[in-house]
Amino acid sequence: MPIYEYRCEECGSCFDKLVRSMSSVVEVECPECHSKRCKKSISLFGLASAGSGASASASSCAPSG
Repeated sequence: MPIYEYRCEECGSCFDKLVRSMSSVVEVECPECHSKRCKKSISLFGLASAGSGASASASSCAPSG
């Protein structure tokens, strides 16, 4: 089950939402202000800076050539 990150367009709060299926339509509500105006954010999970050392393992997943 994927976890998506969302940002509320009303109050700016960022939060995560567990989704049962990637293809399912999920109604997302902000836990702070209960607004339904939320947008999926780009997750920074798995991204690393060049100096962190983690980028070497992440780059091995990318196609070479």
